[in-house]
Amino acid sequence: MNLVSYTAEALAAAAPCEIADQLEGGRVVHFPVCPFELPSDGDQKFLRDELPGLLRLKNISYHPEADRVRGIEGDPALVERVHRLLLGHSRQVGQFLEETVPTLTRNWTMGTCSFRPIQEQGRNLKPHASNELVHIDAGAYGATNGDRILRFFVNLNPSVDRVWATKGAFPALYEKYGNAAGIRSATVAPNYLNKGPLDHLRTGIVRTLSACGLKMAHVLDSSPYDRMMRQFHNFMKDTPEFQADQDEHEEIRFGPFSAWMVFTDMLSHASLSGQYALVTTGIVPLANCRLPELAPINILRAA
Repeated sequence: MNLVSYTAEALAAAAPCEIADQLEGGRVVHFPVCPFELPSDGDQKFLRDELPGLLRLKNISYHPEADRVRGIEGDPALVERVHRLLLGHSRQVGQFLEETVPTLTRNWTMGTCSFRPIQEQGRNLKPHASNELVHIDAGAYGATNGDRILRFFVNLNPSVDRVWATKGAFPALYEKYGNAAGIRSATVAPNYLNKGPLDHLRTGIVRTLSACGLKMAHVLDSSPYDRMMRQFHNFMKDTPEFQADQDEHEEIRFGPFSAWMVFTDMLSHASLSGQYALVTTGIVPLANCRLPELAPINILRAA
């Protein structure tokens, strides 16, 4: 079972590093009731009823580095309301995580806070963009260089579950599919995770652009590790045999107003169905991990 559930009482009684260790072990940490205050009923109704028709990108997202909302167009007052709601939720998530997993959140980076207003089932997106296909997150946040992708989800649907699928965590998936995906050390060049001159040049350019005011330039950065993980992400989504394989396949249902968090670079996942979710992303320094041997970059290095 890849899920561990915490009621309010269990959360209060958890040992200091218990929840962080669950996350590092590749498990979904689930809260049957979101452990902090959600937007008001009126604001939730606004998000559910008005935003689907205004969507211009895959999701509607608040980007803290630029302090702006992307994915919708329209009345400035409406955009400002979305900005206020997503910023407020992002702060709630950040405060909760800093109190609940303080060892992981030292010097971390808060990323986007998104609202997903569209039913996941049957969106007919291109495979690499589809949430319905089982995958491991990679490549959408610039260069993580092995730092961890932690995501916090809330099902904002008042009556319908959000349904996930998983095929297990990265270590076992790498062992089984690494050769076929072309990411095992035996199939690539020696020292393939080391950044080369072009990587350092790219990082320097990105830092210069950021210093010049292009606050979202960081997403242009890359590293050999991030490209390798993106290659595995694409292999998973592009391979029907992998998607159809029922070994270790597990479905998980998240009820209305429940919440869950997981290292999405670790546990494979897909959103099979569900509409109206809040998703907040953070980048956790690898140095904060108590179980660094389980981190994908160290699995790759040890192979």
